Amino acid sequence: MSQSIRLHEFGTSDVLRLEDVPVPEPGPGEVRIRVHAASVNPVDYKIRQGGYPPVEEKDLPMTMGRDVSGVVESVGDGADSFSVGAAVHAMITSGGGYIQHAIVNAGDAAAVPEGLSHEEAAAIPLAGLTAWQALIDHGQLRAGQSVLIHGGAGGVGHFAIQIAKAKGAKVFTTASAEDAALLRDLGADKVIDYRNQRFEEETGEVDLVIDLIGGETQERSWAVLASGGAMVSTLEEPSEERAREKNARTARFLVAPNGTQLKEIGDLVRKGQLRPIVKETLPLDRAAEAQDRLEQGHSVGKLVLTVP
Repeated sequence: MSQSIRLHEFGTSDVLRLEDVPVPEPGPGEVRIRVHAASVNPVDYKIRQGGYPPVEEKDLPMTMGRDVSGVVESVGDGADSFSVGAAVHAMITSGGGYIQHAIVNAGDAAAVPEGLSHEEAAAIPLAGLTAWQALIDHGQLRAGQSVLIHGGAGGVGHFAIQIAKAKGAKVFTTASAEDAALLRDLGADKVIDYRNQRFEEETGEVDLVIDLIGGETQERSWAVLASGGAMVSTLEEPSEERAREKNARTARFLVAPNGTQLKEIGDLVRKGQLRPIVKETLPLDRAAEAQDRLEQGHSVGKLVLTVP
C-alpha cells in the first residue's frame, strides 16, 4: 500500500485524510516514482477549498499535490527516457503528489539536478515552470529588456527573478522590506518595498510585467509598461482596452507540465544561476498544517513535505 493525503470533500484543511491506497502501476509512457518529497503550492489549498474550477466534486476523492521528487521504481511501456533507480522530479496534473508512490508521464519529468536534495528538487516543478512559461513563452523576454515581477518573494516569484536575470534582463520586483536582501542576492536589481514605496515611482518604463498579485497591483502596472510591451498574469486576464492603448501583448495562463523546460531550469541550477529556496519542510502527515501555513504566510520560497 501507499500512504497518501486524500481529499473526499471540499472545505478547510481538516478535511484532508492520511490514507493507504493501492500502489499504482504505470501505463504506457509513464513511470512510477517512489516519492521522497512533495512541495505545497497555492493551487493545493484552492483545490481543497473547492475554488479551482477544473476540479469538481465528481473528481473526488483525489490525492492532493502537483510536485514530486523521488526515484524511478517502475517503468511503463515506451517510457524509456528514465531507468529504474533514476532520481527525477516532475509536475503532476492527475494522480496527485502527496503520496509515497506517484505516477508521472515520462515526458513531464526531468533528472534531479546534481547537488540538490529531493526537498529542493520537489520545490521546483510547478513554480519554476510557471515562472519560465510566464517569462519565456508568454512574455517573450529577451536579453537587455527590463521586467517588473510582482510578488518576488513567493514560490513563483523567486524563480522568476533568477530566470529573468539568467536571461540577461534588468529585474525589478515588489516584496516586503525584510525579504529585500535575499531577493537582491537572487538577482533582483531593485527590490521595491510594496508597503512603503510605489513601484510607479521606482522603475521607469519596463518591457514586461509579471503579475503574481492581481487586483489593484495589476491595474497600476499599466502606468509603467512601455508601449509595445507585455503583461502576463497567473491570476486575472489583463484589460484588453488598456492593452490596446499601450499596443501591448497580454496573457493569463495556467502552467502546464513540460519535461524539456524542467531540464532547462535544471541546467540553470547546474550553472549556479538558479537555486530553490525551501523555507520549511514538514512530514507528509502534517500536510494540513503545511497548507494552512502557506495560505496564511508570506515567507520567501517554498514549503515542502517529506514523504516517509
